[in-house]
Amino acid sequence: MIRHAHITYTGLLIGAFLLLLLGTLPGCSKTAHQSHPAAIASAHPLATKAGMEILAAGGNAFDAAVAVSAVLAVVEPHGSGLGGGGFWLLHRASDGFNVMVDGREQAPLAAHRDMYLDADGKVVPGLSVDGALAAGIPGEPAALVHIADRYGRLPLAQSLAPAIHFARKGFPVDAHYRRMADFRLDALSADPVAAEIFLEDGAVPEEGHVIVQTDLANTLQAIARRGRKGFYEGDVARLLVEGVTAAGGIWTQEDLGKYQVVERKPVSGEYMGYTITSAAPPSSGGVALVTMLNILADYPLPEMSVADRTHVMIEAMRRAYRDRSEFLGDPDFVNVPVKRLTGKIYARAIATTIKPHRATRSASFGVPGTLAGGDSTTHFSVLDADGNRVAATLSINYPFGAAVVPPGTGVLLNDEMDDFSAKPGVPNVYGLVGAEANAIEPGKRPLSSMSPTFVENKDGVAILGTPGGSRIITMVLLGILDLVDGNGPESWVSLPRFHHQYLPDVVQHEEDAFDAATLQLLRAKGHTFKPHQSTWGNMQAIYLDKNTGKVSAASDPRVSGVAIVAE
Repeated sequence: MIRHAHITYTGLLIGAFLLLLLGTLPGCSKTAHQSHPAAIASAHPLATKAGMEILAAGGNAFDAAVAVSAVLAVVEPHGSGLGGGGFWLLHRASDGFNVMVDGREQAPLAAHRDMYLDADGKVVPGLSVDGALAAGIPGEPAALVHIADRYGRLPLAQSLAPAIHFARKGFPVDAHYRRMADFRLDALSADPVAAEIFLEDGAVPEEGHVIVQTDLANTLQAIARRGRKGFYEGDVARLLVEGVTAAGGIWTQEDLGKYQVVERKPVSGEYMGYTITSAAPPSSGGVALVTMLNILADYPLPEMSVADRTHVMIEAMRRAYRDRSEFLGDPDFVNVPVKRLTGKIYARAIATTIKPHRATRSASFGVPGTLAGGDSTTHFSVLDADGNRVAATLSINYPFGAAVVPPGTGVLLNDEMDDFSAKPGVPNVYGLVGAEANAIEPGKRPLSSMSPTFVENKDGVAILGTPGGSRIITMVLLGILDLVDGNGPESWVSLPRFHHQYLPDVVQHEEDAFDAATLQLLRAKGHTFKPHQSTWGNMQAIYLDKNTGKVSAASDPRVSGVAIVAE
């Protein structure tokens, strides 16, 4: 039986189109009966169903992760792609092995710390966001090959087949695609190849319009045939370098040839009997999550009033993001004090600075002397019948990345260089500041907020994560606390959200996050609020109840993803 935990299609036309395409996928059939439940939750129905088909064909969670990643690269071009990167958090059930596959982008070898400054030393607006100079060296193709070769059961070509199919045959535009394309219309219009692929006669396509990406299908086919050489060497690599250079970028063949996936030990911590396993640097997610949970561990949150509980949560967020801005960066270039920042003693020390009746002013900490990711990111969660699991958060940074496609490749470039510190004291496109640890250097990986996470105790295990730029970490925090309160995935993904990131010194929140009485009490403590008319995030979550064997999954109702549990 296949159970849809949440599914939203945009109209009968798109629904019919999905059925037609899924019916034509090679090897497409009903999911076979499994002795243990499997589940996938992703941001797009085609990606979720493609992953389930890979599981049904004998693949494991890691094969499914390759398939889901590749399909999302095709059907959700505003969120991720072969021209981007990400973090894949893997758990192998046979021996309990956890690893983070770091497929984060790298700065080109010609990159330097002042590359986005003008002659007066001021940041040039948009230079690190729009255009080929904003693009780091992609890591997703290398990561997919690595995961398939080292952890998968199926041939890489089989796991990439659904993505090749949808690139060649096309996928229908939905409402979320239209919102993202409208947001980035000017940037997409500036690149003729990107405009031809992602727009319709220079305008945002209507719902149901079919996006065909023949060049991308050919690039995926090259990877399926030749592995990493199909992207980082040969004709695809040559076209990428030529296209980037012609568009004002600084990539070289040496950049592509030197790119390597890195396997990293995940960050871990304990909270209320749960083990937290999350992303390691160059993501700040795991460190910040464990820091916040350690601060909150000594508070009786369930017994506190809503206002008092929210107050200490905001203060924990403020302090974790303060540390993020000062200490976090690529561990291959800087010494990140992970053990200290995630330690209980450190958390208790900084918790003593929280006043129960008064908000701390961020300025009171002092802005780090050498100060220096968006909703366009994507996340998916996978659990297979053997208990292998994957939480993966992928990105090209801003919606549609740099909005540049090198001719003949179909590869939409990222603009992850904006995640570096372009200049001390100047925030990036998400308002985040960073210190010397995150300054631009050749070959360095920019700091990220992506936070794929496992949460486990003797009773169950959760797999969760979300896009959302700088707000990713706090969304995952709220989900974890809701799990600890006894709620399931449908609740975690639906929760109203609030966020504080140290600078700017405001509490951002969805409109329905607080009632009037709570807002009044929090304002009386000195908090400043900034409501957002739009929602944020797109959480994808799975929970396995170890006692009953029941699996539940949910996709964020704010967008149009799908969660499927097969039994």
